[in-house]
Amino acid sequence: MRIVIVEDNEPLANAIAYRLRDRGHAADVLSDGDAADLYLEQEGADLVVLDINLPGRSGLEILKSLRNRGDGVPVILLTARTDTKDRVSGLDMGADDYLIKPFEMDELEARIRALSRRKQLDYGTRETIGKLEFDRGARQVTVDGDILDVPRREMAVLECLLERRGRIVPKGQLTDYVYGVGTDVDDTAVEPHVSRLRKRLANLGIKIKTARGLGYMLEVEK
Repeated sequence: MRIVIVEDNEPLANAIAYRLRDRGHAADVLSDGDAADLYLEQEGADLVVLDINLPGRSGLEILKSLRNRGDGVPVILLTARTDTKDRVSGLDMGADDYLIKPFEMDELEARIRALSRRKQLDYGTRETIGKLEFDRGARQVTVDGDILDVPRREMAVLECLLERRGRIVPKGQLTDYVYGVGTDVDDTAVEPHVSRLRKRLANLGIKIKTARGLGYMLEVEK
């Protein structure tokens, strides 16, 4: 699942992103409200963890903008505020949940799992391609019922390519999916993960094709 974290407290944002990536999710981090609103409009997300107090546009303004354009992406609001009216305002604007800082990462994860069940997100669905079945909820790949051992970053590569099956995925977009937007990582960092995943899938009739200068595409051999 691709989760966008909008939080201007850099240590907190990085801690959330690290925890979510460790669980196999793609996590994008943004710290400016205006940039985050534009990013969500153009790129979208499976779930948003959204701070209220941000430079530029506030979290509540971003939430209002999302709902006004008909985007029903689940949103968990984060704030240090304890006033009941602030919590009510956020929920009335369309937030799905609310966490008061400081909070435990285990609680944030539990709320993400609960939202994924309520909203029936891809987090809990299975996808089949050729002989391979990808269980997004369990972060597990099986072939004819047997579990295939796939490291976390290769799993993220597979998920990204599966979501865009039959289309070319630019290398930069794949790098952002695996490492997160805003991470200081060169696009070449994703190449070893693609190469190793390609070898794992080769005997299954699944190809990762390279479109030189453009990116990668997932295909099933006929």
